[in-house]
Amino acid sequence: MELHPHEIKILKSLKKRSSPEDIAKKSGLEISAIMRASSWLATKGLVKIEEKIIEEISLGNEGIVFFMGDDLINGQLYERKIIDAMYLFRVPTEFETDLKEAIISDELKNIFETNKKPLSESATIKKVEGGWQIVNERKIYFIGRENEELKTYKGELNISELKSGEFDIGLGVGWLKKKNLAIVEKGKITLIRTNKTEDEKLLKLLKELKKDEEVLTSDDLTPEQKEGLELLKTRQDVIKISERKKIWLSPTQQGMEIAGKTDVGESISQLTPELLISGKWKKKKFRAYDIGIYVNPRYPAKRHPLQKVLDEIREICMRMGFEEVNGPMVESAFWNFDALFQPQDHPARDMHDTFYLKQPAKVEIPGWDEFKQTIKETHERGWKTGSIGWDYEWDEKIAQKSLLRTHTTSVSARYLSELTEDRLPVKIFSIDKNFRNESIDYKHLPEFYQVEGIVVDKNVNFRNLLGILKQFYDDLGFKVRFRPAYFPYTEPSLEVEAWVESRGEWIELGGAGIFRPEVVQPLLGFECPVLAWGLGLDRLVALKLGLEDIRELYRCDLDWLRKNMA
Repeated sequence: MELHPHEIKILKSLKKRSSPEDIAKKSGLEISAIMRASSWLATKGLVKIEEKIIEEISLGNEGIVFFMGDDLINGQLYERKIIDAMYLFRVPTEFETDLKEAIISDELKNIFETNKKPLSESATIKKVEGGWQIVNERKIYFIGRENEELKTYKGELNISELKSGEFDIGLGVGWLKKKNLAIVEKGKITLIRTNKTEDEKLLKLLKELKKDEEVLTSDDLTPEQKEGLELLKTRQDVIKISERKKIWLSPTQQGMEIAGKTDVGESISQLTPELLISGKWKKKKFRAYDIGIYVNPRYPAKRHPLQKVLDEIREICMRMGFEEVNGPMVESAFWNFDALFQPQDHPARDMHDTFYLKQPAKVEIPGWDEFKQTIKETHERGWKTGSIGWDYEWDEKIAQKSLLRTHTTSVSARYLSELTEDRLPVKIFSIDKNFRNESIDYKHLPEFYQVEGIVVDKNVNFRNLLGILKQFYDDLGFKVRFRPAYFPYTEPSLEVEAWVESRGEWIELGGAGIFRPEVVQPLLGFECPVLAWGLGLDRLVALKLGLEDIRELYRCDLDWLRKNMA
């Protein structure tokens, strides 16, 4: 069995189960070289690779603020801040025996008197959890062990005595109760114990590790530290837990045998000018070239799948002779609805379907003075179009409202208002984002792409429209059919459906039709057929990529993006 020099070095360094980092220290190889060569060894049955997801524990954002700074609540949890507010003085450890035996000694009296806390003859002392409780002249004190010292605290404290504004007192009191450090009743805190809890000890350890740029993993924790970790997990952003894949390599029996009788030879994998000139290549052994060896894949920057399809559609439209135009996303209701002969009481104009803006409440409306009266008369009585209109009183204030455009048809309407008869025929399209107040599900999003196109020509008809649509969808690779439909601003109208083999059904992709005279004549000023079509691109892109849910187009799934990028 022929081995690469890196494989041999790994086998000779691998006496027991080891991490790639350990092997790197012994072999002098880079980690990337070890990972690559170890995969070769595994396929040859010479090593076993174990993988395990471990948790790395570090201070979160709040933890860094509270426990790494010197001036922010002294690196303490809120409950410890309250306990420290009850601190009185330290009791020397040599008096611990007296306390354990519950003796009110002269020495203990002197300690209290030295600290201006006289101890009366009637004072009592008793052993409690975490220390001793002294009752002296109706005042309660608590002596507890902390860092091998005995410290004296007020046994009781009214919550009102704590200074508000320095920290969240309510949160601190809650944690005192949760950690069984104190009893809280009727606004009064009574200490039970003062010793540092496991979560505090763990935070101290994390602080030290961070200073030394070291990492703590869940495998390193003692049972007590794991209890502290569970407490810290319930605090918001105090700690951060990151998952990391840990890898170990172990030699197989065959691998150990080969390691014992194989040396790193002088075999080479490539010729150099020096070898050729000197003639040394004649005495060298060449390693066989293995095209099946695994190498880490490379993922250079590429286009997003959605952008790729948008560019493909743009190219198709341009090949068909269309010119691209654009318009604003923040639009007036006038160009978004009214210019398209959509009545002001139409359900699509309701706030449940359209995003109206508070700021700006109004936007500049190009052509407002020129077209306002014509659009008004068309809505109310049909103007000169031969229509009877919608028979209501048109309100210019409603038309002046600002909104996020609901379709790119507003771009087509603006274009028609500037078109003159001598420029005919024209073919334009627009690809851009639109917005509707949709409930989010597998086929609806409040923000979506749409492609819109129109053909303005006195010699076109409905069959020309069908031919354009068939060509367009053929170029995209879809088998389509057309069925009659209704839209407020086209007549006749149709919907385009595509056959999806994986689902075994026809799926609606878009709509089309010929603009009604009530749309064309007020904007153009003369009669002329205008073929119009539009489709939502997100669903089309999802179908092309085999996705059931259009939300997947916007999820940051790197693995999916790498596999689907052009």
